[in-house]
Amino acid sequence: MSVAFTKEDSAETAAETMLPDRPISDAPNLVTAAGRKALERQLAEARAEYDAAMTIEDVNERRRQAANPFRDLRYFTERLRTAQLIPAPESNAVVAFGSTVTFSRDDGRVQTYRIVGEDEADPKAGSISYVSPIAQALMGKAVDDAVSVGEHELEVVTIA
Repeated sequence: MSVAFTKEDSAETAAETMLPDRPISDAPNLVTAAGRKALERQLAEARAEYDAAMTIEDVNERRRQAANPFRDLRYFTERLRTAQLIPAPESNAVVAFGSTVTFSRDDGRVQTYRIVGEDEADPKAGSISYVSPIAQALMGKAVDDAVSVGEHELEVVTIA
């Protein structure tokens, strides 16, 4: 194989492995203490994966293996740089960032979510982002307050 083919392959591989940045929301990067720790852990994991990839001898394979961790390094570095730590609410009188709120829906379902930052939100695990429509509607509401979200009505049952 000629050197020209090797260089071309190397250039193509380099272009293929420079992944675009992960999208970052325009909303303020509010985090709970647990959310900040999770970002720090994810950054450390990305750094370890990147460092491991950099030990691969084959340059093309090294680029392929380092692409995702390098993108994650850029993302988590920026998210930690812009993180605004919000302390836990001092009162459960109204729904606030960090509150766990239980609400009933007009269809009879009762749901409980903790309102957290965008990076730590996981609805399946019981947390939603403070920028979600439900969280936005519930913020500042007290027990027994009702709010409309789309065509549905929610009523605050408890705030913890």
